[in-house]
Amino acid sequence: MMLNRNSHAYDDIISLPHHISSHHPQMPIHDRAAQFAPFAALSGHEAAIWETARRTEERMELDEDAKAVLDEKMAMLQILLPRQPQITVTYFKPDEKKSGGSYITVTGNIKKIDEYEDTIMLVDGLKSFVKEICNIEGDIFTGKLPKTHNIR
Repeated sequence: MMLNRNSHAYDDIISLPHHISSHHPQMPIHDRAAQFAPFAALSGHEAAIWETARRTEERMELDEDAKAVLDEKMAMLQILLPRQPQITVTYFKPDEKKSGGSYITVTGNIKKIDEYEDTIMLVDGLKSFVKEICNIEGDIFTGKLPKTHNIR
């Protein structure tokens, strides 16, 4: 086994007491540890890189037939609104930081259609602009309603 020739270089001072200054206060342990923390020369740079790499989807343009179907479904929802039927809505949520956004699908009972604000609101408080909706589904559109939901 080969020994490092410098392994005994400090034998003469290793057992001496640690020096404590009489003029300068001792640095707290937390501040001493901070000296060895990683340093980010460009604060926020990593977050900017992640933001640039984050993908968004482009908004789909609905054709006239799809718009007509959505209009029919909205009219049916307006009629059945007092019964608060359960629906599944897919809508586009624009991204707050860059172009594009994401499509979100939620299921819940409809509470209100606000024609002034052009929004649809679910019982749980979720609100979406009607112009952002690309699909609405539910049993009310397929004729599979419970007897309490039949239109008379």
